[in-house]
Amino acid sequence: MTGTGTEVGKTVVAAAIARTATERGERVAVFKPAVSGLDDLAPGREPDHELLRRAAGSSQSDDEIAPYRYGPPVSPHLGAELAGERIDPPRLLEAAASAGAGADLLVCEGVGGLMVPLTPGYLVRDFARDLGFPLVVAAPPGLGTINHTLLTIDAARAVSLEVAVVVLTPWPDDPGDLERSNREAIERLSGVVMMTLPRLSLGDPSRWPQLSITPPG
Repeated sequence: MTGTGTEVGKTVVAAAIARTATERGERVAVFKPAVSGLDDLAPGREPDHELLRRAAGSSQSDDEIAPYRYGPPVSPHLGAELAGERIDPPRLLEAAASAGAGADLLVCEGVGGLMVPLTPGYLVRDFARDLGFPLVVAAPPGLGTINHTLLTIDAARAVSLEVAVVVLTPWPDDPGDLERSNREAIERLSGVVMMTLPRLSLGDPSRWPQLSITPPG
């Protein structure tokens, strides 16, 4: 799970995917390599790893879901530097594999966008490539999304990552010409399947719409 930037709905889309699979009776595990901004959460907003755990009905610990967690709202590589440590890519891959062991589905959410550094020399894109999972891209439906989404798809394809679907969110109840045109343009120019997800009431997963992703091929 990646996105065209920060605050574009990655965690919400990942949570909806996890919830959908859980309601089908699948054993779902969740993973996020790093979480930052814990010191600046809005009142009543739960951290990303906690929302993912709740959506999946998982009993995973914080460390099992998100091995690196930082208070300042900064890129993971800087969060690690400020904490006096360095994110270790092999540890991330081992932790992701451990999280998915025994599960029918592992939903892995990245940090920011694909080009965000986890270390000065290791990007989220590198982590995604090492995992080898098909990508789901979250993107806003409004102005600017065509450029940002196509750039994200190109960045993925440049390292042979497979983009399964783009999810536009929050999709308005009454989309206008702009939103409909953006959806059509991205699909036409990229050849990627488009889906939409409305704004969710995060407190009640039982009322979330189904979001079932079928990997290409």
